[in-house]
Formats: sequence, structure tokens, C-alpha cells
Amino acid sequence: MNTNAWLPGAHRRIRPRRATDAVREALADTRVVLVNGARQAGKSTLVRLVAQDRAAEWRTLDDPATLHAATEDPTGFVDSGGLMVIDEIQRAPELLLAIKRRVDLDQAPGQFLLTGSARVLGLRQLPDTLPGRMETIELWPFSQGEIDEVPDTFVDAVFTLGAERRHASRVTRTEYAERLVRGGFPEAVARTQPTRRQRFLDSYVADLISRDVTQLSEIERTSEMAALVRLLAARSGQLLVPTTVGSEARLPQRTVERYLALLEEVFLIKRIPAWSRNLGTRATATRKLALTDSGVAANLLGTTPRHLLRPGGAFGPLLEGFVLMEIARQLSWSSQRADLYHYRTRDNVEVDAVIENRRGEVVAIEVKAASTVRTEDFRGLRHLQQRLGDELIAGLVLYTGDQTLPFGPRLRAMPVSALWQATTPTP
Repeated sequence: MNTNAWLPGAHRRIRPRRATDAVREALADTRVVLVNGARQAGKSTLVRLVAQDRAAEWRTLDDPATLHAATEDPTGFVDSGGLMVIDEIQRAPELLLAIKRRVDLDQAPGQFLLTGSARVLGLRQLPDTLPGRMETIELWPFSQGEIDEVPDTFVDAVFTLGAERRHASRVTRTEYAERLVRGGFPEAVARTQPTRRQRFLDSYVADLISRDVTQLSEIERTSEMAALVRLLAARSGQLLVPTTVGSEARLPQRTVERYLALLEEVFLIKRIPAWSRNLGTRATATRKLALTDSGVAANLLGTTPRHLLRPGGAFGPLLEGFVLMEIARQLSWSSQRADLYHYRTRDNVEVDAVIENRRGEVVAIEVKAASTVRTEDFRGLRHLQQRLGDELIAGLVLYTGDQTLPFGPRLRAMPVSALWQATTPTP
């Protein structure tokens, strides 16, 4: 069966085999599996594909009657003799305590397959996190490799080959802009007409705020949240200073912090932590912001591929957020166990992305929207190289040109498309 094909009669894609295999493998040895991720990212489609050959009992908490039954009698609700799928578990987090009791009595794997459109383990009313009983699989909007049907393994490739890999690109600046505006939501990818895609993205953000966010926390003035989201879209790929954001949005800092936490819980934004490893006291702790989907960010800004490429357009910041989220997606399936950070000192030496694996090896990345690269573009990378020595495996400037170019030992300029066209060599 081709699991990377169009579903008959539907306008959304099935996830590649690696996603379905990841869920199946987790069910084979874990009592509870949670597929957590953004709404409309394809969680339900993926779970249906996995559960279709297991005669699973399917219950969605988006249905009011089902939700009422779950909250009235959690213990009876989860009483099942086989695999039970519960869709949108964040709507009734009290079910997790009933699930815990059940899987403690019967430790057989593959009893519950859950989906959630909010960071379930971060919900404040969560009664229990099922430690040792649940495996979580995060599902983001499609990566570029998933859209192009190629195995995007950049993270594994760069940790395996360092700066030795060569990549030539045929992707033009216009095509990069088109990818940014399209984003990765299955429904947005399927809609080739720009106006139809824009309507989907408008509805997506409006529904997320009016329904998902307000269900997580009592928010009366959703217009404030909507205005904040538009402001954040203009800051995707940049440092996130809540006091500055609050001043621009005319909101108290405490309110901004609360709203940011909620937007992260529903996977609309991702905050990239600062990295230092005690290299000195000059490193800042300010986090960087990325909207999880570049299409959402571009739509909130009302921009098109042509407008992005005009002088003064938002191409640079959106491209940086796009790169950060492509890396974040790959880290959810790469063989390398690594984490994503950014780096900036108080005297403005910065590196857009720092990927560090569990052995302390580092890949550092700068993102440039230009089609040419200059020596000064490597300033932050050389700064880290001087301090890390051989622990810096590669320092890369990802740019919109077409060649891989050397700029010193372990320093390379490389096309952005290497993110989804790089392959790891077979052992």
C-alpha cells in the first residue's frame, strides 16, 4: 500500500510511511500512544490509517454527546476490550486518570491511541501524565520533503558528513517564496488557487482562537489575541521580547506571557530557547519566535510570493522561521537525538540555529535570503568555531543560491533546499 498518496475522495494527503510506522511501532510495545500536534495537520487521518486493520473502537471528543459521556463517566468511557482511539483528548483531560487506572490493571501494549491538538502534557488541569505508560509522537504540518515525496534527512546527513557534503540546487528564489506562502497544512497544500488557500488559512486561525484557545483558558477578548497573532507573524524568525511585544500590542506583559503560552500549547507558535553551554556570560537568554507554519505567517501578513521578493518584503524573516521549523520537524524523526536552539551575545554576535546532539556535537546554521554569500555572513559561525573547536561539526550559511561553497575548515555556504534534498549515506 502506498501511504504517501492521495486519499480517494479527499483533499488531504496521508503521511509518509515513516509516520505510520512510528505509530505502529509505539503501539507494539507501549500501552498508550499519543499523537500530538497542530489541528488540521493530519493526525486523525494518520490514526485512522493505523487503526483500520485493528478493529479499533473510535471516539471523537469533538462530538458533544461523546464529550458529555466522557466527562460524566470517565471510567466507563475507557472500558474497552481492544484498541480504543480517542480523538482530541485535550477536551477531556480527566480521561487520562481513568486510562492510567485501566492500563495499570492490564499492562498489555496497544490499548489506547490518542490524538491531541494541544500540548496535552502541558495542560494545567491535567490530572496525571502517565509516566512510563505513554509514548508521545508529535505531528507537524507537512515538511517540504513530505510534500515533495523525498526522504528529508538533512539533520542526519550533516551530523554524518559534517561540512563535506555537496549540494547543488535548482530551486529559485521565486520557488522558495512560493513554498513559504503555501506552508505545510495538508488542506493548504491541496488548494492550488491562492484565494482558496487564503480562505482556509483565515478560517484556521480564526477557529483556533475562537475554539481551541478559549477552551484551554477563559479569554473574553479574542480580538486582543487575534491582534497579537498578527503581530507575532511579523516577528517570525526574530527574537521574542515579551515587554516589547506587549508595548506594541498595548497589553500587559503578564497577559502577553499568558497568551504566548496558550499559542504554543495549540502549536501555532514555537519558541526556540537560547543556547550557551556556559561559553561565557555574554550570551543572552532571550528566546526566538517561529510560527509553526510559514503559510499561516505569510497569510496573516497578507503577502504573496511576488510581494515577499520586493525590497523591504518579509522574505528574510519568514525564510528564517521556515528553516527553523523544517529543522524542528526533522528532529522529531531523525536518528540523531538532538535539540534546537539559537545563539546571541549581548554584543550582537548571533547564530540563527544551533543543533546539539547528546554527545555535545554542534551544527550551527545562519539563514540568508540572498542568492550570494559574503565572508561577513560567517561572523557568528566563526565566533562559535573559535570557542567549540572540533565540537563544531559544521557551520553552514543556508542561502537561496545554487551551489555549495567553501569558506574555511568546516564552514560552507549551502542552498536552503539541502534541508529536504540532503540524504544520509548508506552504511
